[in-house]
Amino acid sequence: MLFDFRGRGRRRTVKIVYITLAFLMGGGLVLFGIGGGGALSGGLVDAITESGGGGGSGEGRLRDEAEEATAAARANPDDAALWAAVARARYNLAASGENIDQNSGNFTDEGVALLRDSTRAWEEHVELAGENPDTRVASLMVQAYSQLGEPAKATLPQELIAEERDSAGTYASLAQLAYAAGQIRKGDLATQKALQLTEPDMRESLRGQLEAFKAQAASQAGQGAQEPAPEPTPTPEAE
Repeated sequence: MLFDFRGRGRRRTVKIVYITLAFLMGGGLVLFGIGGGGALSGGLVDAITESGGGGGSGEGRLRDEAEEATAAARANPDDAALWAAVARARYNLAASGENIDQNSGNFTDEGVALLRDSTRAWEEHVELAGENPDTRVASLMVQAYSQLGEPAKATLPQELIAEERDSAGTYASLAQLAYAAGQIRKGDLATQKALQLTEPDMRESLRGQLEAFKAQAASQAGQGAQEPAPEPTPTPEAE
């Protein structure tokens, strides 16, 4: 199922995912119309930017919001919307203040722990929400799972986003996550959908980018796997 991304090659795969996703989510604002009227607001970049200007008081406010959301959800454990609020609040707290290393831009240990808390709340929300999970929070969970090195789990909220927005950029992002997770068929289907939704004169460019990503992700996964060669099948003895 999930790849173990602790190997050097697999950590590189995660970095590749983020570089390419950044291109599509950033450049895609113009190329593919991702986001539009703030569709991706509340994401990692927004959270970091806000925390950078808010100082310690901003982090304290976010911590209070996370604690209040958690208390409300625990008091009403069958309320899907409350668990979505917990996931959002914990993610925003993870991406604020001292939970981000200001030198490297990476999450600190506490930030990583908060990311995991946010994904657990999201999984509770999904179980309760059935066919109607909150796609706004799904955008944050794609980033959370990707930062945790779990692209297979990131594909699930990204699928929700792609199905709702039905844009080339969201399907291209889904394809990249799927390829990074080794889900080749899902990646190919998402690529086909992305190409269908792309302007004709841009399709070959997008196709080339996704094919290159698919090949590079497969190569990096193969380098990190270090699986033993399969034993040859014994030849049946003649009777």
